[in-house]
Amino acid sequence: MTARTVGVGIGADQLDTTDMVLNIGPQHPSTHGVLRLRLVLDGERIVSAEPIVGYMHRGAEKLFEVRDYRQIVMLANRHDWLSAFANELGVVLAVERMLGMEVPQRAVWARTLLAELNRVLNHLMFLGSYPLELGAITPIFHAFREREEIQAVMEEISGGRMHFMFNRVGGLKEDLPAGWTGRVRHAVATVRTRLAGLDALVSGNEIFRARTRGVGVLSPALVAAYGVSGPIARASGVDFDLRRDEPYLAYGELADVLRVVTRREGDCLARFECLLEQVHVSLDLADACCDRLDRLPQGPVNLRLPKVLKAPEGHTYAWTENPLGLNGYYLVSRGEKTPWRLKLRSASYNNVQVLTELLPGCLIADMVAILGSLFFVVGDVDK
Repeated sequence: MTARTVGVGIGADQLDTTDMVLNIGPQHPSTHGVLRLRLVLDGERIVSAEPIVGYMHRGAEKLFEVRDYRQIVMLANRHDWLSAFANELGVVLAVERMLGMEVPQRAVWARTLLAELNRVLNHLMFLGSYPLELGAITPIFHAFREREEIQAVMEEISGGRMHFMFNRVGGLKEDLPAGWTGRVRHAVATVRTRLAGLDALVSGNEIFRARTRGVGVLSPALVAAYGVSGPIARASGVDFDLRRDEPYLAYGELADVLRVVTRREGDCLARFECLLEQVHVSLDLADACCDRLDRLPQGPVNLRLPKVLKAPEGHTYAWTENPLGLNGYYLVSRGEKTPWRLKLRSASYNNVQVLTELLPGCLIADMVAILGSLFFVVGDVDK
């Protein structure tokens, strides 16, 4: 759907100019789902851009209010469908904080390991799909091959390939299968050795570099103004990562392994490079977690809970470094078995809003490159 506004130019030849209002989406393949972009164009150049969200609104925050604390894990699992374990984790951490609950050490380290494996799954998807949006089909085959290595061990432990549902308030659903950490190490080593090929295939491609270098530059000031977070913010030189700066789970004990990956350029290429290098860091963290789990004595991975779980009256806030950025969970309880309010602060929502600043002045051909480099999931926007 388009609309045209005709005006008279000021140039020497007094040419008529036409501004076109162009709607990209909500069904366009480049919008990752039901996102709509309302663009005003002057020829091939974008004059203004407005991201319009809400086409897939699940109403999850309202549904939380009529589900008990065990059931809400299923709802939270699904908003970023590439980061299911991380989504579950944030909710159970908020409930556990409200209850003043300390989970067993074995569960803490297993959660950390699974969170990093989930981060690798998330990043590999974007490392393959982003070049595809720019016309390169081969990288996605490589990325899916590496994802299958991690998917296999995640499916073995949880029974799920996408929505793992392995977290529980008080720990995990069950203990790790015998020999599972060894299979994780093998999968991690396999992915690590193949990443160099993916890097050479994409980062070494002169066409990819020409389409992404210097395009969609995001300044640190805009990062702060819009609350942009995760690899996108770090690609603009914002050196912030909750795992290091406000440690949760076992990250406080992994400071010697955890590297916060940053770039200074803030363009599409820097965002891609941050994502790729972050995979290497997550694989290192996964190895460290396996080492620690093998040294821990056998023991419980969850706490025994009452049949009806009620959180005390009050409120709390928990936040996590999800694969796509900061996720926040504001929980308000009135002493019942269901939350009175559970507000989600999702990374993709803030990250998408900065398109209003990034797209004006760019060519329409660069729109897809910029949009894809924000690495968002629409379900994480329309919660």
